[in-house]
Amino acid sequence: MLTCKEKGYAKVNLFLNVTGKRDGYHMLDTVVTTIDLFDTVTVTKRKDDKIVLKTSGSIYSLPTEDKDNNVYKAALKFQQTYSTCGVDITVKKNIPVASGLGGSSADIVATLKAMAKLFDIKEDLKPIADSLGSDAGYLLTGGYAKLSGRGDVVEKLDIDKKLYFLIATLNSGVNTKECFDVYDSLQKGENFENAGDGYPKKTSQTLIENLKNGVVKREDFYNALYKPGCQVNPEISGVYGLIAQLSPDAISMSGSGSSIFCIYSSKELCLWAKDKIKGKNLKVFVTESIDSKRINKKGLKSIYSISYD
Repeated sequence: MLTCKEKGYAKVNLFLNVTGKRDGYHMLDTVVTTIDLFDTVTVTKRKDDKIVLKTSGSIYSLPTEDKDNNVYKAALKFQQTYSTCGVDITVKKNIPVASGLGGSSADIVATLKAMAKLFDIKEDLKPIADSLGSDAGYLLTGGYAKLSGRGDVVEKLDIDKKLYFLIATLNSGVNTKECFDVYDSLQKGENFENAGDGYPKKTSQTLIENLKNGVVKREDFYNALYKPGCQVNPEISGVYGLIAQLSPDAISMSGSGSSIFCIYSSKELCLWAKDKIKGKNLKVFVTESIDSKRINKKGLKSIYSISYD
């Protein structure tokens, strides 16, 4: 085998709370699901030891000369760990950049999976993935999961509820570090329930139990980073307000922003809502939750056309 292609799927944070801080990392309680939106990474063997990045037909360009890029870091870490030859890597990006949808981690995962197949490596890739991105270890398998620690502790959830999403992303994103810095400054000055350490007690358990029973309740969806995300990028609150007027079953922000997602009971209702917010200078798309089995099926195409209005 000289070439291998893999998909890296995006995720949505259905619930996200910050439970503390340890060794410089924020500890999380977050419930996530993978969605039918992905980047595609193609890896080809080279005769030398170089790692060369390219972009092909992407909505977003890749900084191919930037060795701080996570695709390059993933390939280099794999090469150093397993003593492989160099590779050419072509990335086709569909996941919006700096959107809170895990695009960087998705690319890490696709790169590691492609290289593992290309070089016939059977070992667990999670330790490498965890060292490169907070969501990367989880995205190796995807599906519904509860993440804790800094996102590296993965608890798979037995949920088969299909969720239909309308997602709106600003052309301007949110820097994750800046968002957490603002969060830290805000929580010190506010009267949170858990006065002992300054972090709120709200947990993901109610959301998990309701989703296991196939129930979507708007009040279960929560993101502690919403307020700081709005401070970093004030346009987020405007997008939230715009979509909230369309009476979704649930609405929240994913990750540190800038994507606002809402949930409806059907794809048709999502498409109706999408039509209502056309022409607002947003990247807007409709998608659905997908499980681990679907992620690992070979040659599977998205049932949704990946286009932004």
